[in-house]
Amino acid sequence: MPTNTVADFSLPATGGETFTLSGARGKHLVIYFYPKDNTPGCTTQAQQFRDLYAKFQKVNCEIVGISRDSLKSHENFKAKFTLPFALLSDTDEVACTLFGVIKMKNMYGKQVRGIERSTFVFDKAGVSRHEWRGLKANGHAQAVLDFISTLN
Repeated sequence: MPTNTVADFSLPATGGETFTLSGARGKHLVIYFYPKDNTPGCTTQAQQFRDLYAKFQKVNCEIVGISRDSLKSHENFKAKFTLPFALLSDTDEVACTLFGVIKMKNMYGKQVRGIERSTFVFDKAGVSRHEWRGLKANGHAQAVLDFISTLN
């Protein structure tokens, strides 16, 4: 993915909303891709973004999480952990394909196709400014916040 712009896309979001990349301009934007709702690493990651959410808001930044889970699964995950940001359902892998986050991974000794934990930061104009791929969940939200603070 070039460090410029990404093709616009729309995905269904929690709360009965529809998210469009172009509609997110005017604020910094964090898009984080994660493998699955209610799994240990994904829960840690979501909770850390939640816990820092007020600080992201102070630097004029919105957060969205994307996985291939259904909206129903997302709504349950969001409610269970009181997540203040939208989760987007990418069951058809529209955004996953645009960002190139689908990889072959080893799961219990078997090769499976899944989302590589990745995060992308866009500035207020919708320009991609940074990406992390294959990252560890714990501590990542703080690293993203630190980076966004350099954009202001």
